[in-house]
Amino acid sequence: MNSVGEILVVGTAQRKVSIWDLRKINSQSPLENRESNLKYQTRCIRCFPNKQGYVLSSIEGRVAVEFFDPNPEVQKKKYAFKCHRSKDNGIENIFPVNAIAFHKQYGTFATGGSDAYVNMWDGANKKRLCQFHQYPAGITSLAFSSEGNMLAIASSYNYEYGADLQLAPSDVSKNIIFIRRVSDLETKPK
Repeated sequence: MNSVGEILVVGTAQRKVSIWDLRKINSQSPLENRESNLKYQTRCIRCFPNKQGYVLSSIEGRVAVEFFDPNPEVQKKKYAFKCHRSKDNGIENIFPVNAIAFHKQYGTFATGGSDAYVNMWDGANKKRLCQFHQYPAGITSLAFSSEGNMLAIASSYNYEYGADLQLAPSDVSKNIIFIRRVSDLETKPK
């Protein structure tokens, strides 16, 4: 779940998304219930800093950009895209997208996946800005500093290879937080 201003967005079972008005929290029902555009389990939800919508990710290596305004013209702008995937000997490997963080000044966002990569996205222009180097284990959490010049990246084993660490690469059992300085070139829309 995530909130921005008075809006709370909650991902629930069976790909449902509930949108709540925190000023009416005593209410027993949300403002709206939606079904995710993504086909599989929701992994992360983050609201746009400008309160216009939210981004959600799933276990299927996809991200959806959604808008709060129910107007059909606004709803036509929503979209989903594939990310955190790789090809190995002609086989596509699909990784869950575990983390999303918005850059508050630019409205761009970062995604982190079980593939151990962080990608920066310009959601308004529907394009990837950059991809950071691969980290030792899957990315489990992301957070920008309030100034937007630093990104905290949590790299941790997230059971991508199952509960038996014997099957996992040797260095994924380490839990590490990286603090990375980010530049306007990496985070500013083009």
